[in-house]
Amino acid sequence: MLTRLQSSTAATPYPHIFTPLRVGRTELRNRLIMGAMHTRLENEKDSGAKLAAFFGARANGGVALIVTGGYAPNRAGLIEVGGPILDANSDIETEHRPIVDAVHAGGAKILLQILHTGRYGKHPDLVGASAMPSRINPLKPRPLSSEEVEQTIEDFASCAELARNAGYDGVEVMGSEGYLLNQFLAVRTNNRTDKWGGSLENRMRFPAEIVRRIRARVGDDFIIMYRISALDLVEGGATAAEIDEIARAIEGAGADILNTGIGWHESLIPTIAYPVPRAAFRDAWIRLKNVVSIPVVASNRINTPELAEDIVAKGEAQLISMARPFLADPEFAVKSKEGRREDLNVCIACNQACLDYAFSERVSTCLVNPIAGRELEFVERPIEREKNIAVVGSGPAGLAFAINAARRGHKVSMYESSDEVGGQLNLASRIPGKQEFFELLRYFKRQLHVQNVAVITGQRVNADQLTRKGFDHIVIASGIVPRIPDIPGINHPSVLSYIDVIMRRAKVGKRVAIIGTGGIGHDVAELLTAPYDRGETTEEFLRTWGVDPMSTVAGGLVPPEDEVMSREVTMFQRGKDRVGSRLGKSTGWIHRAKLRRRNVEAIAGCEYIRIDDAGLHYRSNGVEKIYPADNIIMCAGQEMLAELMEPLKAFGANVHVIGGARFAGELDALRAIDEGTRLAYQL
Repeated sequence: MLTRLQSSTAATPYPHIFTPLRVGRTELRNRLIMGAMHTRLENEKDSGAKLAAFFGARANGGVALIVTGGYAPNRAGLIEVGGPILDANSDIETEHRPIVDAVHAGGAKILLQILHTGRYGKHPDLVGASAMPSRINPLKPRPLSSEEVEQTIEDFASCAELARNAGYDGVEVMGSEGYLLNQFLAVRTNNRTDKWGGSLENRMRFPAEIVRRIRARVGDDFIIMYRISALDLVEGGATAAEIDEIARAIEGAGADILNTGIGWHESLIPTIAYPVPRAAFRDAWIRLKNVVSIPVVASNRINTPELAEDIVAKGEAQLISMARPFLADPEFAVKSKEGRREDLNVCIACNQACLDYAFSERVSTCLVNPIAGRELEFVERPIEREKNIAVVGSGPAGLAFAINAARRGHKVSMYESSDEVGGQLNLASRIPGKQEFFELLRYFKRQLHVQNVAVITGQRVNADQLTRKGFDHIVIASGIVPRIPDIPGINHPSVLSYIDVIMRRAKVGKRVAIIGTGGIGHDVAELLTAPYDRGETTEEFLRTWGVDPMSTVAGGLVPPEDEVMSREVTMFQRGKDRVGSRLGKSTGWIHRAKLRRRNVEAIAGCEYIRIDDAGLHYRSNGVEKIYPADNIIMCAGQEMLAELMEPLKAFGANVHVIGGARFAGELDALRAIDEGTRLAYQL
């Protein structure tokens, strides 16, 4: 891969992002940065080897610059007990040298991110600019003394020096997302009366002095990238005038690159999940580029080469940071450079396996690419012999298996009873705001063609037909069918399934009851209440969430605009647990907030009595009630569709069951794609 990158002279469709850029005394081979992520690989045994394989794959894939996850400069700055730290006690040779060597072997540069969490830390020795707790952390920080502030500056400089000794090309100083440096900068979290608080000049002294001290310690040939909060999105945050002044101070202190962060972690505005339009916050980085002379990095919801090219070509930023897109496809850069856009596995911003895993103390991976972060588990080995394999069903599990098994050298035939492949992915891609799923469908369809998978649609096969073809293995990936609850009157004309509503576009009335509050129930509620049948435009998103991207007011927050509702929707669930509790950790709150704004009521602890012309009869808190619905939509879960399994076993076939056909919980593309990929590597 590296040889091909160095020797390629063919014209690229994205010339601006593949133009080299000199930063300080270092030349970057293109404008693409793999931004920092908390993967939790740093917490793993043999973290050096695992991270070397992880980052090495991305370096071989053509990215110019990689930024590690955050390493604390001292114990007080830890993310959590046992979290990553780079101090005098660190084992540089084992934990860091393999990473640096692997990245350099791939032709890329690498920065170590220095991150002090401040009041966001999950450990007893919590510190902050002031004794102000965060709403997302039950622990209360103690304020750093003036002496401790000075020592923390020294710890940052020492950490940078250790990074240089380990072979890193530079450091990124984390000054955004509401971490310690950001906490010093904002009046929201800084009520100090010493020289580190009060005026903006005092508040920005801490981060500026950190950059200045690092530069003095490491010299001029070591990259310093500072990640600035370009838009705080919290009350008491900075204004544009203050952010611009901070940016100039950071440049004056010796930074080589100004990276941009958007929003604090405690912000109530989504910033990177799929409901956020692509490049929604571009006004913020454009503003910063106009006030400094060092390169500025664009970030947040940039996931395609054409969008990156547009930003650089227009002069909006000199560099593009994409973290999760390099999870989705480690070869993002080389595929883009060579014009293989259709072969690109694009990040769909679902957060399900990256952020949600990290927040639940699991190692991050990727829904569309389960090999990410597991590179040492999915080792490419030659197959012993080509096998003839049938796949029944073309949902995410079947697709993942088929393309990976065929790529490894097996002959694969796929049978799909409907007229199009995709299964449940076709449902997801039709929900407003989830159009990114079209990218995953596009990728899978392209790979079926590239890997020469024989696809037979519109044909329901039986066990006899399959066994007569003499397949070595038969993979059942036939998915699920909607569960129909046992409610008297379930066949009433007002009752629809979620498939009727999403796929068949059934006509739905003005007053709707949704039975079920899982992911599919929330998707249907979104579909029926959204004032559009697509994702929000940037302008709509900013208005409805109350964002001023130019940050003319503190924190960039303005009153959100109300949405005009065309329907009354109420959701019902049997269980008494919190509605939406099974939604994604980093996206569930977004769904709940949107539906709350649209006056969607959710009722838990319901006993369903019957359905008739009057509507849905149910009992809640011991009281029988009627919801007079025009339509009642069933989103009450799924059942496995694996009817071929027993007949095939009776014929003596070698049968494997994956995805929803094996377990029908929530519509779980993450588990399905992982199972399909793993089975392809096991055969």
